[in-house]
Amino acid sequence: MRLLAALAILIATTPVAFAGEGFDLVIPGRPGVPIIQNGIDISYAVVEGDFGLGKGVHNQPTIFGGRYIDPTPNVGHYYPSLGHGAKPGYGRLEIEPPANRKLPQPAESYHQSWSAHSAPQLPQPAQPEVPLYPPPVILAPRGGQGRIQQDFSNPPPDFQR
Repeated sequence: MRLLAALAILIATTPVAFAGEGFDLVIPGRPGVPIIQNGIDISYAVVEGDFGLGKGVHNQPTIFGGRYIDPTPNVGHYYPSLGHGAKPGYGRLEIEPPANRKLPQPAESYHQSWSAHSAPQLPQPAQPEVPLYPPPVILAPRGGQGRIQQDFSNPPPDFQR
């Protein structure tokens, strides 16, 4: 009887163990920012398989609906560190004027400065020597029964000698 009960529990729990192997719909956290996995844009695609950092297995998930992207996009810029691409042209195709041309008038002189300082000091009212609301005075307990009497009139000995 125990064997049949154990077999029934084993048969009943097996489909539950395989239920975690479903599919996932990938939705980006921000619109317009693609989710790239292994050179495939999987935004709004269906991914099937058990994968991730916490799974401890290294298998390739199945992706339905993703589209391949170019790993090196052709953007038309010149990157000299890559070692390929056309060399860019020089400037804006400027025309160099002749050396003996009539020069324009020199510009007038211009000077501007900034500074910062604190607000002007206003005269403060005279402060009384004793505060208007002095803090309460707490007297330290004097030596008594069960307490150590400390003598502050004699300095402690110098231990460095």
